Amino acid sequence: MPSLTYTVLTDPVSLEASEKERSPSKGTVYLIVTNLTEAVVDWSTIEVTVPVGDGAYTLTPDTGTITPSAQYINTTTNTPTSVTFARSGDNGFRATARDRSEAFYPGDCMIFTLADVTLSVGAGPVVLPVTETLVTQRDPDPPTYAAVVVVKTTPQRLPAPHNFRADTALLDAGDTLTLSWEGSDDFDYKIEFPGGSQPIPKGQRSWPVSPAPVRATTYTLLATSRTTPQQEHALTTTVQVRFPVLETLTATTGINTPQVQGKNNTDGKITFTGTEVGISDNVKVKGMLTAANASFSDTVTARRADFRTVATDRVQGTGADNGWLEFRKEGVTIHRDNEPTLGVVYADQADLDIVKARVVRGRQDDEGSVTFGTEGLTVHRANGETRGSVYADRGDFNGINTGWLQGNKNEGKLSFHGYGFHVNTGDGTPGILVADEVRVTKVTCATVNGHKM
Repeated sequence: MPSLTYTVLTDPVSLEASEKERSPSKGTVYLIVTNLTEAVVDWSTIEVTVPVGDGAYTLTPDTGTITPSAQYINTTTNTPTSVTFARSGDNGFRATARDRSEAFYPGDCMIFTLADVTLSVGAGPVVLPVTETLVTQRDPDPPTYAAVVVVKTTPQRLPAPHNFRADTALLDAGDTLTLSWEGSDDFDYKIEFPGGSQPIPKGQRSWPVSPAPVRATTYTLLATSRTTPQQEHALTTTVQVRFPVLETLTATTGINTPQVQGKNNTDGKITFTGTEVGISDNVKVKGMLTAANASFSDTVTARRADFRTVATDRVQGTGADNGWLEFRKEGVTIHRDNEPTLGVVYADQADLDIVKARVVRGRQDDEGSVTFGTEGLTVHRANGETRGSVYADRGDFNGINTGWLQGNKNEGKLSFHGYGFHVNTGDGTPGILVADEVRVTKVTCATVNGHKM
């Protein structure tokens, strides 16, 4: 039986067997050699054999990936000394003494390291045979044998990918976008988004999105393992756009926003403040509102509006004290000073079937006016009290009720009294009645002249 004692440790403590269609598992095997006797042991060689192949009872499919090393530890001084430990044959690793033999003192130990071991597929115990050769006299003793066991455990499920994220959560015009995540190479990755998907090349953990989205977009990372059975995972992340471009918009409960603008920075915008809606261009100058039909129950402020139909209770000027139009069943009422008081219509021309008014006045405050009563109309001078003059080329009346009639300027006039009328000159003196024929019942006068004067 061997004179030395052999134990094995691994890193990680649990060596996971490799699994088909995923990255191979790797680990390190430590063979611990100790002298638990009370005598010095002179050793010549110690060789460990690694089972090679694919299966539960093999350690690795290829020893070529293994990196061997060894140290002798003096436990009294805790001093390590390098030991020659190299490949031997196809699947063995041999430690060789520097001389014909080396002393292995009681309590000391040697550590043989097999690093970077690619583990084979299949969980199970793996036996590593050990061959020990000592020298007790001049010639080496016959070899003795030992064995240590390494256990390969069943592979754990692949850790799920995580931290799927965008490098920019809120995009402005011209910004770029890259999506990134953490996850195993043993997954096949694909990113889905509205209208398409993007397979991700193996080994890549990010994707530059081109073109960048123009509206809020949710991206879904799909991870599918190549193992049997498959593992599938889905992660999502949403990217917002500060000024989104929408093809259509349907809102069932409403939209809350301080402003709406066209898709270009130079387009007009609609702003919402308090109880008002403002229409302006991109530099806040009042703009134009164009629509086939419009119905308002509140206030719209704009430089210009072009509608086929406007349905509203009232229309007012832009100033708080401006006049306003009130729409009623029988027509339109004009008000002044943002009050119920009736206002004034200013126009170059007006084409109306009927005008109903109490007073019609000239454009200026000192011009005459016409008032309407049940018996007809009255013409007034500027003060509105003194009766004024009617100027016309002709007048066609059924009757004229007046105190006097006078020609143009200082010409003669007729004044009417209860007993008849007087003919006077322009300065008020008695005038002359000129007629082709006069038929009277009685003439009372101081002088009667002939036709010619």
